[in-house]
Amino acid sequence: MKKLLVFALSLIFVLSFAQAQSIGDYKSGFKKAGNVISFSTTKGEVKLEFCTPEIFRIRTSWNGKFEADENLMVIQYKWDDVNFKVSDKQDHFLLTTAKLTVKLYKSPFRLDVYDTKGKLLCSDANSAITKVDTRVGVTKKLQADEHFFGFGERMDFMDRRFKKVTLNVGRGKGLPHAIGAYNILEANYCPVPFFMSTKGYGIFLHNSFATEWDMGASKKDQYSFKAADGELDYYFMYGPTFPAILDHYTSITGKSPMLPQFALGLHAGTYSGGTWGYEAQTSDHYVVELAKKYRSLGIPVDLLWLDSTWRLFGENGGKGATSFEWRETFKDPKSMFDSIYAMNYKMVGLHLRPRFDNAKKLNLLDQAREKGYTYPENGKPGEFVNFFDEKATKWWWDNGVMRVAKLGAKFLKTDEGSAFGALANESEKVGPTGKDAERLHNLFPVAYAKAPFLEFEKFNGFRGLNQTREGYSGIQRYPYIFAGDWPSEWQYFAPVIKAGLNVGLSGVGSWAHCMGGFEHQADPELYIRWVQFGMFSPIALVFGMDHPGYKEPWKYGEDALRNFKKYDLLRYRLFPYLYTSMHQQYQTGLPMMRALVLNYQDDENVYEIGDQYLFGDNLMVAPVTTKGAITRSVYLPEGTWFNYWTGEQYNGKSYHHVVAPLDTIPLFVKAGSIIPMQPEMAYSGEKPVDVITLDIFPYGESKYNLYEDDNLSSAYKKGNFALTTITASLKSTGFTLQVNKPAGNFKATSHKYLAKIHWTGKTAPKTVTENGTALKTEKTPSALDKTGGWFYDAKNKILWVKSVGDNSTDLNIVVN
Repeated sequence: MKKLLVFALSLIFVLSFAQAQSIGDYKSGFKKAGNVISFSTTKGEVKLEFCTPEIFRIRTSWNGKFEADENLMVIQYKWDDVNFKVSDKQDHFLLTTAKLTVKLYKSPFRLDVYDTKGKLLCSDANSAITKVDTRVGVTKKLQADEHFFGFGERMDFMDRRFKKVTLNVGRGKGLPHAIGAYNILEANYCPVPFFMSTKGYGIFLHNSFATEWDMGASKKDQYSFKAADGELDYYFMYGPTFPAILDHYTSITGKSPMLPQFALGLHAGTYSGGTWGYEAQTSDHYVVELAKKYRSLGIPVDLLWLDSTWRLFGENGGKGATSFEWRETFKDPKSMFDSIYAMNYKMVGLHLRPRFDNAKKLNLLDQAREKGYTYPENGKPGEFVNFFDEKATKWWWDNGVMRVAKLGAKFLKTDEGSAFGALANESEKVGPTGKDAERLHNLFPVAYAKAPFLEFEKFNGFRGLNQTREGYSGIQRYPYIFAGDWPSEWQYFAPVIKAGLNVGLSGVGSWAHCMGGFEHQADPELYIRWVQFGMFSPIALVFGMDHPGYKEPWKYGEDALRNFKKYDLLRYRLFPYLYTSMHQQYQTGLPMMRALVLNYQDDENVYEIGDQYLFGDNLMVAPVTTKGAITRSVYLPEGTWFNYWTGEQYNGKSYHHVVAPLDTIPLFVKAGSIIPMQPEMAYSGEKPVDVITLDIFPYGESKYNLYEDDNLSSAYKKGNFALTTITASLKSTGFTLQVNKPAGNFKATSHKYLAKIHWTGKTAPKTVTENGTALKTEKTPSALDKTGGWFYDAKNKILWVKSVGDNSTDLNIVVN
């Protein structure tokens, strides 16, 4: 019996091993058509397409068939002609572009990639390209000092060297939630099958099935990635810098469009007075009073949305579906919208979920099923809106969303996109099943967000905006995404920061999280610290499920309210800086919130830093994530840095321990930084931006390009914007500030400049001139409001200079 068991196990092993099928060896002849070279192998066919001199695409088929183009992950398939050469050597082909050399070995078929100087970037293992049953994958050699970043909105690690990860939209399952839904190791709200290597390249696996990535965990000298099914199709991108790789990746999957400028303001969510279990306490009156309270307390806010309890939970899908029928407690929804807009709120939105349902008066589920507009489940009409069908999507918009849009709703929160083809959060339902559902599971959240983003963009007549919880490659085209429903506990605070950094490293920059956490009552100290981080996030969002607090700023004590208002007001002042960063993201794919490795990929000290980040080009943010802490250690990379609050100077590439009282988030500025700011406002557009403050930390030569457009339309895509070039020069003889008049197709609004110069000279400034004319010295900074001049605050070592001229001409300010 023992021998028989050993034989059986050996047979199973042999049969399992035999199932692994490589692509084989190269056969004679190859075809070249445009940028594509096709190679026949003993087991199938391989196509290599040069997209640019730095990017190529590898597609592998074991049956000679290749999948049709899809448009949810990838939107760029047409590339300009690439000049490359092909040389047929004895045991390999040599393909060269202006940036890369690719060696394609003939037996077994595999590839190595080098830069033009002969440096090895990436190398396949022997028999690298394999298929096991339906699973397709690649194995590559792991270099001794190679590290990997990306993979989407991961909360567990930054550097994934020697780690495994599975990418499939969803979150942890099972009870209790502490080891299920709240398991940060399983959190997969927005996986992205893309990584960047510190060796100077990136790889994007163009496949929508669940994928597995073993980045050296099983074997220390190799890494692999594989998909559960579908085509083996991946893009190789050479940087060599991470910003260049991100630019390449987002040129394939799409850049994130600019949101309306007011979307940089506060987004506030509400359960309208009653979360689940308290639905009877909801009302439109509560929402209007909430909007009034923000205004009366002087807390800046521009967007408001009503979460799930605005609507009746239907008879079929309950909380997990959308009936589009208002709860009876909302007496006059249109009047509610009108009242809120009368208080200068810019957008009011509504939460929904992707299934149709029937309620008391509306039976949209029945109607959609009858018309074939729901996705089939087990051969029968299902519940999910079929967002893969244009007619179904249009019917959903016309018969569902338009019911609320015509009353005043201007955007949606598209929640629980992960429920398609998987276990839903609020029920035992799994929705569609089968191979097609597996293929579409990761794409569904993208299609789900795309529909309202584009439709509301047309309906509203200005740039689109959609709030969503789940995503995949391509979700950055329909901003924005938020981090999910994490409890108000200290243990989740730092992982949420890490999620924002990782998703930014994966091409998704417009990102938010629930300040103070979502579920559970927040510790006031945690609320304060989390809000500080939230106001230095790409999107500032406050929303909670705890009854009756709901994360409303005035419900967590005076300190919390004062802290909230302080940082919210500061955020609104930073609009010109944030807006310039948003345009940079649109042009290059660089996120506003940047893991340090993005700019310092050769500094191994930053590889696991997940609680510090660059915010735009010039600010370094270091949130305090430890309860009771009044100090924290920070790492400042290469260069010179200043403490934003005190002006203290630090040397880079070193660690520092800094003071961080409860009302202060550690904030640092790169030496030479120029940070543009606008006047303080209670909401976007409350006042004209007639003076732009330039907060300057002089150091050597520095430059900043201030971006301006109409703040609302899509004309920027056609080049209708202006750039103001600002340069600063600090020398032993003095300081020079040059502000050029705006250049570009857009006519910028008229404004003057107020320079706030953090003076580092040993002696006080003696004279200040503007375009060669001496400016008048004032005794107080407030006197500068009326006319141009300068004032030196000797105690704080700050020089204030108000320009006489405005942005209609070049300005040259010299301090001696």
